[in-house]
Parts: sequence; structure tokens; C-alpha cells
Amino acid sequence: MANDLYVVADFIADALDVDKTTTSEVLNMAPLVSRLPISDTSDGSETHQYNIYTGAPVVGFRNPNAGRDYDHSVDEVVTATCTILDFSYRVDYAIANAWRQGAEDLIAREGVRHLAAALFKVEQQVIYSTTSPGDAAGFSGFLTNTDYDAVADDMVINAAGSTATVQSSLWAFKTGFNDVRLVTPFTRGITLGDTIVTEANGSNHPVYYTPASMYIGLQMGGKYSAGRICNINSATDTKPLTDDLISELLTEFPSGMGPDFMVCNRTSLSDLQQSRTATNTTGTPAPFPDSSFNVPIFTTDAITQTEAVEV
Repeated sequence: MANDLYVVADFIADALDVDKTTTSEVLNMAPLVSRLPISDTSDGSETHQYNIYTGAPVVGFRNPNAGRDYDHSVDEVVTATCTILDFSYRVDYAIANAWRQGAEDLIAREGVRHLAAALFKVEQQVIYSTTSPGDAAGFSGFLTNTDYDAVADDMVINAAGSTATVQSSLWAFKTGFNDVRLVTPFTRGITLGDTIVTEANGSNHPVYYTPASMYIGLQMGGKYSAGRICNINSATDTKPLTDDLISELLTEFPSGMGPDFMVCNRTSLSDLQQSRTATNTTGTPAPFPDSSFNVPIFTTDAITQTEAVEV
């Protein structure tokens, strides 16, 4: 991707007759990331390994003076690799110094916006992994995990939408040390370096340059750490998100090990609200849902309405 840098024309936002407050039309909040715990990788490197308990030992009763065969439990070691998300930025030295509020103000504003964009990119990566809108150079996320990428998987419920590239999903997550969490080498996590004046690479002019990055990966836990309702599409397939579908999903989680929360996009949450209104005996609109079966539910714009049909 080519550089896209500030130019003098961008100073329209710095004109005297423009209020200094800013109304955003950018959808890049990261409510899912804010709810995920983050901790060190297993050895402090970019490679994180953890155990999944996959097989219980066989036990049984025995008669007096009679023995039984011994057995053992089974574990699987899973590796999650951290990758580098870079959100460094630079501003032409002269342009920044001409900013009415001062160079520091422009640099700080860009820093806040670059960090928000980076956290939203992490949110997309958690859901979509190395497929679009995730990044092929990023860490592995849920959509390429074979426990959640097809309707035949145990932890996937099919809403039965069938029109290509207009589907969506609801995800349910159990978080914590043994389940879903973000990982980073020695909690270095987000690194925002000092802004320096330097010469731009490949050209003879000075810039304010701020190095910024995060080294981050995802522990997806075991099969029962997450669940998905796929192929949600009310627009063309009349297959909206409903409490019945959520009930089916929640029954796939083991007893006492249900998810901490669920997340979907705004369209799916509206579908859920309308499905409750349709069954409301009073005829009044149901309130906007914030939970289903006592499990909190919230929205993120990272979940698209352009997913492929899962088969």
C-alpha cells in the first residue's frame, strides 16, 4: 500500500471557523477486544503453547480382591503464534508545525486514531483470522479454526441462510486463563515510542516519526471455549437471529461451562429484538436486547454482513 500522508489540503479541519470538536463517522470501536483478558505467552517469546485436556482416564468399580486396568488422561499441546501489528505514523515536519494547535496536538491526535484503528484490526483478526477482513499476515483467529468453520462442527449452529456473501454470525466466548485470551511476549503488548524528527525514507525532507506496534496473538482455548451461529441473514433468506437459535447454541456448551458473553453485529441484534416483538402478547415493541438466557450480548462492527455461506 502506498503512503497516504497529511497534505496542506487537510488543514480545512484546522480552519478558524471550524469547531475543535470532532464528530466521527468511522466505525472502528473494539468492544470485543476490551472484554478479552491479555497475558504473557508461555515462555515470553512470540510462540505461545498451551494444553487442551482431550481425554478423560477410564475408571470403574471393582469387586473385592479383583483388579482393573489402569488408564491415563490425554492432553494435546496447541501452539499460537504472535504476530506484529504495526501502526507507526509520520507527519511532514513543516505541515505539523503549521497546525494551528501546534505540532504536538496533531501528533497526539494521530496517535489516538492510529491506536483505535489498530485495536479494531485486532478485533477483526480475532473473528476472521487470516481471511478478509482479517489480515493474511496476522495471527490465527476463529474463522479458520476447524471447530467453527462449517455447519457440521459441534459448536456451530446453522441459521440456514443460503445467499452467497450476505451472511453474518453470532459468536459466544468463554474467556479466562484456560479459555479465550490475547497473549503477548512478556506483556510488552502495545509499544508507542517517542516521536522524533528524522528524514523520510527515500526523500529529502524532515518528518515527525512515531514508532508504534503491538506483538499479539490469540489463545482460542479448547473446543468448548467458543461457539457460533452462522448463516444469519434476514434480508434475503428470512433467517434472522432468534432466541431459539441462541438456545440451541448454549446447549452445546458443557454444563457449568457456558460462555461469558455473546457478540454479533447491529443488524443481527435488531433481528433478535424484532423476533421478540413478534412474539410479544402485548403488541408493544420489545426492548433492545442486552442478553439472552442471562448471557450478555453486545455488538461490534467488526462482524460483517458479507460472510460466505457455511456448508
